[in-house]
Amino acid sequence: MKKHNFNAGPSILPREVIEDTAKAVLDFQNEGLSILEISHRAKYFQPVVEEAVELFKELLSIPDGYSVIFLGGGASLQFCMVPYNLLEKKAAYLNTGTWAKKAMKEAKGFGEVVEVASSADANYTFIPKDFTIPADADYFHITSNNTIYGTELLKDIDSPVPLVADMSSDIFSRPIDVSKYAIIYGGAQKNLAPAGVTFVIIKNDVLGKVSRHIPTMLNYQTHIDGGSMFNTPPVLPIYTALLNLRWLKKIGGVEEMEKRNKAKAELLYNAIDNSKIFVGTAKKEDRSRMNICFVMKEEYKDLEADFLKFATEKGMVGIKGHRSVGGFRASCYNALPIESVQALIDCMDEFEKARA
Repeated sequence: MKKHNFNAGPSILPREVIEDTAKAVLDFQNEGLSILEISHRAKYFQPVVEEAVELFKELLSIPDGYSVIFLGGGASLQFCMVPYNLLEKKAAYLNTGTWAKKAMKEAKGFGEVVEVASSADANYTFIPKDFTIPADADYFHITSNNTIYGTELLKDIDSPVPLVADMSSDIFSRPIDVSKYAIIYGGAQKNLAPAGVTFVIIKNDVLGKVSRHIPTMLNYQTHIDGGSMFNTPPVLPIYTALLNLRWLKKIGGVEEMEKRNKAKAELLYNAIDNSKIFVGTAKKEDRSRMNICFVMKEEYKDLEADFLKFATEKGMVGIKGHRSVGGFRASCYNALPIESVQALIDCMDEFEKARA
């Protein structure tokens, strides 16, 4: 039975990327060694990092004056590193969900934190609008896509202060204007690579402005100067990221990816909106293309467990919603084919006809 991978992360990767990674695990570039056992400073691995950085810059049209680095620690470490490197007195945060709240919590250890707006009272079912960003803030932090609640900022914000974005779950899913951001960071395990590597895109001139001492490993400049090689980097995930970036370029880049992601999201949201038993949880104007959240209508709530069992038996993997929302979540990341979305819709239709 074919499996359709809707996992929220670690998540689906292109099949050819997985296969080429597997080949490198057995023998990397015909060197007679596995990529799992080579030195990160070997002459044949350094080009991997360099090409991955160049593809980042090419695919996202990153302007001059920015650096791309690969780190460990996940996006959660960036919750600490961002304020460590940027927060002198005050930082502003947009609270759109669990991960934004966690980022804000870490920043409070470094200075004043202003919550400019929040949708917590509505269980994060929408993106707040018409908020004011303090002009005296050292930076303004957003989470562009909220995996748990299924909301997404699909336009780049104009900010009067340096803009920082956690793009863990929607990087490379659409074009972005990198010039509007001071820092873009994210865990790679959604649209880029297996878990274990974190990407950071940094505007170089925002660094070096805080008066505090920054520990060497937590200083962005350390890793920029070291070319992501100050300490042993996560070699395998970086290599898989490179393969994935090559795949993305081959299919037409982020412009083509946005077309595909729009098509997948529209197909599934239309099915949800026209269903007798399912209903979406996020406000329509803020719906995520990456994480599509839905539940049973109130009169059918007692069928949720039955549908989950039914869908799992049909090969749908990872569609159970987060415990804070309940219901179901279909994560439609870049590598998920539209055929999998259609398979889920067919599964929903079959269940509805039998049980509604």
